[in-house]
Amino acid sequence: MTTMHKSIRYLLALFCCLSALLSMPAGSAPLEPVEADHIVAVVGDEVITHYELRTRLDAALKQLQKQGTPLPPQDVLERQMLERVIMDRVQLQAARDSGMRVDDVQLDQALLRIAANNKMSPQQFREALEKDGVQYSKFREEIRSEMTMVRLREREVDSKLVVSDGEVDNFLATQAAAGGGEEYQLAHILLRAPESASPEQIQKLRLRAEQALKRAKAGENFAELTAAYSDAPDALKGGDLGWRPLDRMPTLYAEAASRLKPGEVSELLRSSAGFHVVKLLNKRGGNVQASIQQTRARHILVRINEVVSEPEARRKLENVRERIVNGVDFAEQARLYSQDGSAAKGGDLGWLNPGDTVPEFERVMDALKVNELSPVIQSPFGMHLIQVQERRDRDVSAERQRGVARQALRERKLDDAYQDWLRQLRDRTYVENRLQEP
Repeated sequence: MTTMHKSIRYLLALFCCLSALLSMPAGSAPLEPVEADHIVAVVGDEVITHYELRTRLDAALKQLQKQGTPLPPQDVLERQMLERVIMDRVQLQAARDSGMRVDDVQLDQALLRIAANNKMSPQQFREALEKDGVQYSKFREEIRSEMTMVRLREREVDSKLVVSDGEVDNFLATQAAAGGGEEYQLAHILLRAPESASPEQIQKLRLRAEQALKRAKAGENFAELTAAYSDAPDALKGGDLGWRPLDRMPTLYAEAASRLKPGEVSELLRSSAGFHVVKLLNKRGGNVQASIQQTRARHILVRINEVVSEPEARRKLENVRERIVNGVDFAEQARLYSQDGSAAKGGDLGWLNPGDTVPEFERVMDALKVNELSPVIQSPFGMHLIQVQERRDRDVSAERQRGVARQALRERKLDDAYQDWLRQLRDRTYVENRLQEP
């Protein structure tokens, strides 16, 4: 980054702050002096102000207090929160630059689902938010940002992950030898290393990780340590990864967990993402699944590309959906409009096992009743209409075991792939952090 480029970015950031001040109505200045807002970071062509950071920090503090989590020092929490805001901004800029966006129709549908999950009408949910001091318009945009980042991850990471037949063979052989059946509840601390980190940066990061490890082994509250040290998205949630069998966690964590007793902390772990500290919170026996539910479904897919935009694809499928609701045959419409190999079969995907489709497709499909038609939904492949035709229970076969193994391997590799992608994305983005290290 040249000195000229840095100067341009600084002037741009300064202009943003001055514009905000000049836009204040005349006579609106407070009677008493207040601290002026200032820039705490520059990310790409945008700035993060102290007010924005303070707002996010206040929300996090409320969450931590509600959970009863001991609070780390204010400056430590502030630095951790700024890194989270930076990572969010990096992802949102990448989505924006690639043309990805969540429109108001999709956002409204998501908000309706959130309200329904809380057993409230949309109006009741809005009133509940405002009662808790949360502006509905702000909450709405936060959900839009979260949906955008999830879609970006699905497109850039999830859809590109490959599991080979050889990996499946090795996995099944290992499972047969080990027996399996147990689940582990882990919490972790991740100190992320930059993609092109110098030896001095790595050493500094290692010392910080060793400090976190020492405090964890001394019995300090692990949730407080994650808030103080971890760069992972779940840092303010205690780093809790939930209950998982060994085959559904990153290999590095699985190997550490298998050697730990509940309450114990691992040694310092190193990966391409950085340094890790893992604590086994609990352990329980599990049952091997004897049967699964299969779903026979059909769909109509309209792909998004340089010629067909996201809104155009959605409008096209909305029109198709309306025709089907009014009595036009689904299979006929699939043969006319669907843009994948199932079109010739009227959109029929055959019998699907859990994990056979991408998560956003499977979530909607699983929620449908037999013969029910889904709304238009989006996946990394494009826009879909889904209809469930039948459901049945089937014993786990050798073929199904391979499907389960493939999905388990995907989940195991996904966390590592996501962290690597995040690190590379951050390193490609100009970031100037103006909060000083202690």
